[in-house]
Amino acid sequence: MTPGPAFGYGCPYLRSGLGFFHRIKREIKDDMSELHKRILLVDDDGDLLRLLSLRLTAAGFEVDTAISGMTALSRVAGFRPHVVVTDLRMDGMDGMALFDALHDRYPTLPLIIMTAHGTIRDAVTATKRGVFGFLTKPVDKSELIKQVEEALRIGINDSEYQSFGLWREKIITQSALMEELLNQAQRVAQSKASVFISGDSGTGKELLAKAIHEASSRSAGPFVAVNCSAIPETLFESELFGHKKGAFTGAIRDHEGLFRAANGGTLFLDEIGDMPKSVQVKLLRALQEMKVRPVGGNKDEEVDVRIISATHTDLEKAMREGSFREDLYYRLNVVSFHIPSLSQRPGDIPLLVQSFLRDLAGVYGDRVRGFSAEAMECLVKFDWPGNVRQLRNVVEQCVALSNTPLIPLSFLQRALKDEPTQFMSLQDARDKFEREYLIRLLQMTCGNVTQAAKLAKRNRTEFYRLLGRHGMNASLFKTTV
Repeated sequence: MTPGPAFGYGCPYLRSGLGFFHRIKREIKDDMSELHKRILLVDDDGDLLRLLSLRLTAAGFEVDTAISGMTALSRVAGFRPHVVVTDLRMDGMDGMALFDALHDRYPTLPLIIMTAHGTIRDAVTATKRGVFGFLTKPVDKSELIKQVEEALRIGINDSEYQSFGLWREKIITQSALMEELLNQAQRVAQSKASVFISGDSGTGKELLAKAIHEASSRSAGPFVAVNCSAIPETLFESELFGHKKGAFTGAIRDHEGLFRAANGGTLFLDEIGDMPKSVQVKLLRALQEMKVRPVGGNKDEEVDVRIISATHTDLEKAMREGSFREDLYYRLNVVSFHIPSLSQRPGDIPLLVQSFLRDLAGVYGDRVRGFSAEAMECLVKFDWPGNVRQLRNVVEQCVALSNTPLIPLSFLQRALKDEPTQFMSLQDARDKFEREYLIRLLQMTCGNVTQAAKLAKRNRTEFYRLLGRHGMNASLFKTTV
């Protein structure tokens, strides 16, 4: 088909040669950039969320929604919105609390507040604190889009997200406890204070130490981690401070030691409670003077190291017993953080499981998509004495051995090596058995307490006491056949 005159060689677009294609490419790119402007809507009213989402999607924005402030916090890391629009009054975390939490982590992320209870005072207070805009309900469509477009002009970009989030990217959580801890850790990271981390084994003490290092001005320097319980007492001083060639039998060359290896960065001393007392006084001196002397050396060498220490043991008890120096404890424990156990933040378990599945897909393939609903419920309810480390091991075992896309409950229970009753306390298990036993007795005897007591080999008074403890009324069983 012969092109018409509009597309012939005389066409003004084609006269500009490649300029035509560059212009079209630029226009397409501009259109695509609009489509990728991401808006996060937060409201505990599901109907309103759907309505506003439809309006913003129709206007060309990419939209995600959250039904609460806590859910929004977990959405931000993955969705990376350019603007957040949130209700002011919500159960749990309200709009201003959400603003505070987001502002600590993403200072340039614009947030627009919606409320049906708005007053001029609310608007003034919110904008003074840094909220970008304020909308009253029912929200006018044109005003919503206008404010979103204005916020996008100053909104956070993806590179800023990367710089804000990289320091804590390996810590997966939506727990309010953990989010508050991380907010504090980010602030402390900017100082030179020594940090002490406590928590059960497997909670992620080294991950937090690494995150503090990444959030600090020392992030370009080395992060050196050592487990004090893994170093023989005779080698402790050499490992920390280094040694000179010939300082002792086997010292065939100079060794710089952990302090000098971490110079300009961070030294993480895990399980500090296992450090021999003979070494503690030398560590204290190194921290006070920021100088170390290698074993066999004759002069001190200056170092610039931030110390982060951690333990799962009770150091205050160790001080009372005399196995840990009090002056060293206070030198290390300038700022302290306690990482909650996994059982204290069960809401993190589904997030962690999904993260582990993604990581394990690179090793075992992607044939396993996840856990069944019953298995996931079991994972959430399990006590996890080994915390996150134990959870990962169980997930990996299930993935390695499973031949189905969804891991069933029975398979998980075998991996846990536990019966379902062991997910509850001993007292709860006893109560459950006793309650079911009483129900069967009353059903068998049609609510006849005398017969039921005889079968249970208990007197009537004791049997009535048992029924009362479980809130049972024998008369309700009299029609049972």
